[in-house]
Amino acid sequence: MKRFFDILGWIGVALVVVAFGMRFGPLGRFVTTAGPSPDKVGTWMALAGLVCVLVYTASQWREIRVSFQRRQTRYGALAGASVIVVLLILIAVNYLAARRSKRWDLTQNQVNSLSEQTEKVLAGLDAPAKFILFDQNVNFDRYRERLSQYGYASDRVSVEYVDGDRDPARTKQYEVQSYPTLVVEYKGKTEKVTSIDERDITSAVIRAVTGQQRKMYFVQGHGEKDPAGSDGAGYAGLAGLLKGDNIVVEPLVLTQHKDVPEDATVLAIVGPTADFLDPEIEAVKRYLERGGRLLLMLDPPIGERDQPVPKLTALAKEWGVEIGDDVVLDLSGRSTSATFAVAAPPYPSHPVTEGFRVSTVFPLSRSITPASQPPAGKTVQKLVETAPAAWAETDVKQLRAGVQPELNEQGGDKKGPVGIAATVTTAAPEAAEANGEKKEAQQAPKPPQTRIAVVGDSDFGSNAYAGTVGNADFFMNTVNWLTAQENLIAIRPREAGDSRLTITPQQMNGVWWFSVLLMPALIVAAGIYGWSRRRRA
Repeated sequence: MKRFFDILGWIGVALVVVAFGMRFGPLGRFVTTAGPSPDKVGTWMALAGLVCVLVYTASQWREIRVSFQRRQTRYGALAGASVIVVLLILIAVNYLAARRSKRWDLTQNQVNSLSEQTEKVLAGLDAPAKFILFDQNVNFDRYRERLSQYGYASDRVSVEYVDGDRDPARTKQYEVQSYPTLVVEYKGKTEKVTSIDERDITSAVIRAVTGQQRKMYFVQGHGEKDPAGSDGAGYAGLAGLLKGDNIVVEPLVLTQHKDVPEDATVLAIVGPTADFLDPEIEAVKRYLERGGRLLLMLDPPIGERDQPVPKLTALAKEWGVEIGDDVVLDLSGRSTSATFAVAAPPYPSHPVTEGFRVSTVFPLSRSITPASQPPAGKTVQKLVETAPAAWAETDVKQLRAGVQPELNEQGGDKKGPVGIAATVTTAAPEAAEANGEKKEAQQAPKPPQTRIAVVGDSDFGSNAYAGTVGNADFFMNTVNWLTAQENLIAIRPREAGDSRLTITPQQMNGVWWFSVLLMPALIVAAGIYGWSRRRRA
């Protein structure tokens, strides 16, 4: 009987080996296609082999019991079981990792992860998007990590690598002029970038998705901020970000035009130091009545902006926004200067600040308050407000004189939290009237919506302050809300932080002595000490 069980054990091992070869090796090709598939045959053979091995193992129970009475066998079994448990854990971890991709980015600005905006853009894809990278074959590994993140974020994104030198036909087809060049194809539209930075790639995807460019006019001629200015007061930095969201920036002198151009998606009035003329105000009103979008940023009447702008403030009041003749002071300890108003999460509920988890800094602001009784049909919402410790100081003359400010509610000061930005939403009046005349239609077309954003400071978006915490994101989110591109409202890609370690020559010498001499000496001394103790034991 013992001989029978020994033969049965070897048969079981042979069946398992053959089943493994059929499943993973070349033996499966010898199974005829007329019968069961090689996978099924291999599975049956493996089960039969395991049964034979188990029967053989059960027949040897006396020998197994005797061997386990020896201490060496018990230790060996325990070690073998530990190895098996570790292997099972590793297999389980790899199995889960292959099906549940998860990464942790520990860099300062999360530069190795896709930004919130990129993820929202990719989530909005309703058709396949193809990335084609043109470069030399030896350089592809430099870009795989970044481009693979887009594939992980959306199963609609596919990436193809083309060696431009070996495939000149495709290089000519896409008019590739330099390496690297990334081509983004989406619904028959093609966009190209010559950088593999996330900001440039996402910008190309946005342009391919949105198609037609939007145009944002910055009004000039009243001391406003220059959208092309590269100095501290200019807006060149944000103009570059707007271009990345497929929004073209152009200056506009209203006195040279009867009306705001028809192709204007957004009209921006940013920090004027002089008031508008009556014809200019009327042109802005006509633009709003036909469904225009207005970004109005008015600084407080102090310093270089001492001249009031009553016509612009009256225009805002007509739409339900009260612009205070004051200066917001913040003594909450959030900033080093009282005139720096810092707004921190949570913000008032609004699409612009939904999920916005960073602070914004306004260097010199005035109060912006929704009217207690907004005009009929207009929805006015507070967008940003200060800390409760801040207030709106109405005695601007005392501030000019350098007198220490104090909250004086009896004198007209507004106690915090103080609003410094608000929005207005309403159906365009002209479109609403036109739809009212078409009562015979079953369903009138949805009228265009007039949207206005009013901010009590224009310095926060300048080149000097746009990079402060969340200032640039707040400005871009506001513009994207005005253009009805809510899918782009998010935190944008960050630049890599400067993580260099700067040390003096003396510190460098100390590091050298510690690593080359002191540390090895300590290791040798510890070894000698341990050896001497063992000798004495």
